[in-house]
Amino acid sequence: MTTVFIAGSMNIKHLDSKVKERIDNIVASEFEVVVGDADGADTSIQQHLLSLGRAKTIVYCSGANPRNNLGKWPVRAVETKHAAGSRAFFTAKDLVMAEVADFGLMIWDTKSTGTLSNVIELLTRKKKSVVFVNKEKVFKTIGSVDQLEDLVGCMSVHARSKADEKIRLFNRIISLKHEQSELFA
Repeated sequence: MTTVFIAGSMNIKHLDSKVKERIDNIVASEFEVVVGDADGADTSIQQHLLSLGRAKTIVYCSGANPRNNLGKWPVRAVETKHAAGSRAFFTAKDLVMAEVADFGLMIWDTKSTGTLSNVIELLTRKKKSVVFVNKEKVFKTIGSVDQLEDLVGCMSVHARSKADEKIRLFNRIISLKHEQSELFA
């Protein structure tokens, strides 16, 4: 069964109609959905899935209990030794979702390092993401380093700098480029 990791920026509280349409297509295709438990996009995604009467959904959380599980779906609690509430604590569940998913659908505000990191984690695993750039109201498919760099180009200089501080963005891109060039050596 195909599994889709759907996530997005915490400050996105409402899903664009184009995103809802993509989610509707995922549900109509009977794909399994994995989604996080955060406020913002995760909760909006859960709300839309619930409105569709969606059953094939698993909510992932770091620690014992999800912060949000609107549909009372099965929960996959990811154990982590990182301090509760830290970036690393919440990232643990995202890493597992990137591992179990076949591809991703991300809703991005051009600033969120968590959403950008999910795209990078999927790409590292040779999996594609379709990213809805909320500011531009467009979808971008990310399946290569060049496409990732195009996506990063949507960020302001300040947001790129912050992303580099938080998730070592530029080092991760260089690593992906090196990995990709080794494939053709």
